[in-house]
Amino acid sequence: MSETATKHNATTCKAHMLPITDTLEIVGGKWKLPILFELLRSGKAMRFMEIQRNIGGITSKMLSKELKDLEINQLVERTVYPTTPVTVEYEMTDYGHTLGKVIRALEEWGTRHRARILDGIEEPIDIDSEGCQSRD
Repeated sequence: MSETATKHNATTCKAHMLPITDTLEIVGGKWKLPILFELLRSGKAMRFMEIQRNIGGITSKMLSKELKDLEINQLVERTVYPTTPVTVEYEMTDYGHTLGKVIRALEEWGTRHRARILDGIEEPIDIDSEGCQSRD
């Protein structure tokens, strides 16, 4: 491969990596994907405690922080109702729903991965890298 082709391939791969890095910045971490999955799965607005109970193991402080981050990134909408006590509900925005296919793909991959590792089932996983060559 020529030096020009190698530089072009590296530039192309970096261009493909940037949106992946951006996405991981927004939905990465231990709790954001489980929160998004739960809101997507429910298909309705959910109260704070309902989300916390359904996910399990997340503290109120952490759930509050993660929901705020998801709200800032326009993936989750927070609605406050003037009741006594105040009722707060969270739901996926239309923009947040655009992650639905990605979350389902992660679920499918994770299911196959668990089977592969825990049960020894080796199923090929197709990956289309759109021109980025691996270095192995």
